[in-house]
Amino acid sequence: MSALSADSRTAGPFKQPKAVWAVAFACVISFMGIGLVDPILPALSSKLHATPSQVSLLFTSYLVVTAVAMLVTGFVSSRIGAKRTLVAGLVLIVLFSAAAGASGGIDGIVAFRAGWGLGNALFIATSLAVIVGSASGGFAGAIILYETALGIGIAVGPLLGGELGGISWRGPFFGVSVLMAIALIATIVLVEPTPAPVRRASVMDPLKALRHRGLLTMGLTALCYNWGFFTVLGYAPYPMGLGAHELGYVFTGWGLFVAFFAVFGAPWLQARLGIARALYLNLALFAVDILVIAVFTTSRTTLIAAVVVAGAFIGVNNTITTQAVMTVAPVERPVASAAYGFVRFIGGGLAPYAAGRLAERFGVHAPFYVGAAAVALGIVVLATGHSLLAEAERAQAAEGQAAEAAPAPAA
Repeated sequence: MSALSADSRTAGPFKQPKAVWAVAFACVISFMGIGLVDPILPALSSKLHATPSQVSLLFTSYLVVTAVAMLVTGFVSSRIGAKRTLVAGLVLIVLFSAAAGASGGIDGIVAFRAGWGLGNALFIATSLAVIVGSASGGFAGAIILYETALGIGIAVGPLLGGELGGISWRGPFFGVSVLMAIALIATIVLVEPTPAPVRRASVMDPLKALRHRGLLTMGLTALCYNWGFFTVLGYAPYPMGLGAHELGYVFTGWGLFVAFFAVFGAPWLQARLGIARALYLNLALFAVDILVIAVFTTSRTTLIAAVVVAGAFIGVNNTITTQAVMTVAPVERPVASAAYGFVRFIGGGLAPYAAGRLAERFGVHAPFYVGAAAVALGIVVLATGHSLLAEAERAQAAEGQAAEAAPAPAA
């Protein structure tokens, strides 16, 4: 074996160029925005005199705008280059998160979260493509690094949100603005300028990509799964009846489970069961976990335990599904990422608002019964593309062998 080949074999997912670490750090801060507001949801409802369904619009505006804006990320990045797209997304997040903190009412916060979602879309779709294109250790290693950033961000977000939210409900928003400003500076300094691609992408490219059965099947499965995911994330804080600090600790535990199982649990499970069986098993267990939450919503101990355990299933699903969708899609990875993100974030955006409305009309158990049913429906949708998962597994194995044989990219 040559020295270069040996180096490529030892280049794991955490041995990366500085530019990749800069983007990964920005990813951590970006994903903190998902769980950051969880500990302050009850406080926002109380202090701003808003119903839980009104407060849940913080998730809905953020994620629905993220989903729709995914359609234009390729259009933008193919004209101004990946680095400028990253910078534009980070600037928007800094501005709109600060504006949300300075807002005086729930309507203003919801509107500024929508602007935050636009910046998030530009950043998320482009950062995944940059990490996959620049990271050492092959495609699988790049996805693990990306999911590690996601897990750390999701874990730290509630902790920071709880600590800052204990001081003021405005604190978490200003905290993200400051941290994202740091990530913006790191990206400007450490990431090399990237030329615009030769081919300019169209706004319609992601929608056209959804004509491919594999990409559409994975996207719809993720929509169902995200419905359950964001039902738990967006509504579970209310029946817990905890303060901001305590909610921060609960969802930090949940986020740590997301991070650990995304990095270690998912590869282990996929290696032993394969993509298809690992996803079927994971989705089934997640549906059962949400069903437990639905049955025991009024038992604080059971509710907290089930929410924390849910992080394990979310972590496994995020890693395996992201790898699979990038493999089955017959289009460029930025286009695949945008198309997949568009479909899955629609489910994540609508679920928290629907949960609040269901609870107001049918009681606190109803949102979680619907969430469990949505995840179970995802299994049915996934089964329609079973042969495509086997194809993805073969493609990933071939790509892994190619990564082992190729020299590692220079830092």
